Amino acid sequence: MIDMSSITFYFDPTCPFTWRTSRWIKEAASRTGEPITWKFLSLAILNEGRDIPHHSRPMREFGRSAHRVLAAADQKYGQDAVDRLFTALGQRLHTDNANPDTETLAAAITAAHLPADLIGAAQDTSLDAVVRASHDEAQAQVGDEAGSPVTVLDDGPGFFGPVVSPAPEGTEADKLLQALRLLSSVPQFSELKRARNPF
Repeated sequence: MIDMSSITFYFDPTCPFTWRTSRWIKEAASRTGEPITWKFLSLAILNEGRDIPHHSRPMREFGRSAHRVLAAADQKYGQDAVDRLFTALGQRLHTDNANPDTETLAAAITAAHLPADLIGAAQDTSLDAVVRASHDEAQAQVGDEAGSPVTVLDDGPGFFGPVVSPAPEGTEADKLLQALRLLSSVPQFSELKRARNPF
């Protein structure tokens, strides 16, 4: 029997909710032995044409640069490089509270053991098409406009989230993955929501 289990995770590296969810799914997947396919969902693209608060604009623009570098890492060095770079960048942005700037991006590239010249991809606008195609794919998986992250399990539909605060660990992490997989297998299920825990 062929095991068809799979995990696809569409993410924007600037989103703190996404960061926590990614830490949960990495831990849970490490115990099931399932590889995670990392793809891109851009909050900058999602908010195009909208009146974005002034204080949010630098992070959105940084997100475009970071996505270009992540896309280049995927093209040149593969999915493991994307995983390492996202982890290094997320640690700096969401744990160390580093500034969303070129220095932070360069430091993440170094920490991910990738060539320093990868930083040049931050200005390569040709990579925007790669990111946009992945973003559009994520929206199609959900079937409606959705923010980051989008999680797809097996051949089921995509779901926004799950939003976790804090990221569950151990048995709780495993139970959440099992629960989401079960919900994904029910075609009639579409949405479930409650108040968010505080950060």
